[in-house]
Amino acid sequence: MSKTVSMKISGLDFSFENSRLKIVANRNCSEIKLAGLKVGPFEEGNEYEVQYWIVRELVKSGIARFRKEELLDAAQLYKTQWKERVQTTRQISKLPEDFYPKLRRYLVELKQEITKKPEKMREYEKVGQLTQDIINSRLKKIVSLASAPAQTEQILRKFTREERFLYKEIYNLISEWRTHILKNKEGEK
Repeated sequence: MSKTVSMKISGLDFSFENSRLKIVANRNCSEIKLAGLKVGPFEEGNEYEVQYWIVRELVKSGIARFRKEELLDAAQLYKTQWKERVQTTRQISKLPEDFYPKLRRYLVELKQEITKKPEKMREYEKVGQLTQDIINSRLKKIVSLASAPAQTEQILRKFTREERFLYKEIYNLISEWRTHILKNKEGEK
């Protein structure tokens, strides 16, 4: 993977780690001080909005849990795959901005669960196949849209940040390629 792509995805992942999401407190907990930040106090059953990297630690320690809406699961992936399959190459459905960071974390979580529960291997394989289907379908659409005249903002809003980056890179590459292909021998257009 090129350094540019790797750096872009890492940067978007860093943004996700620092984005805020909602959790539900599992128990009462007094204020916690972390690296110059204060979170809490938490009251059992109440919802709070906290940065993802903090949420991960609160969940690990049993203080809080993710809201169901904040997690990605196999059912959501099946629904996404179905939507992508029924649309034509020029149609693309809107994905949540945080789809890919959540997907990566979901896959890591499933892989870790396999060590404790080997029966999770089947679910991991199904989710892996769904993921490949979704990515391949969206890639075909992105390439098709990038090879056409510039897309409207309405279409671009349906892309995630990772997909917008990819679209712009492919669009620019194709535009440059067309320009050079159409030059005659003397270098004139």
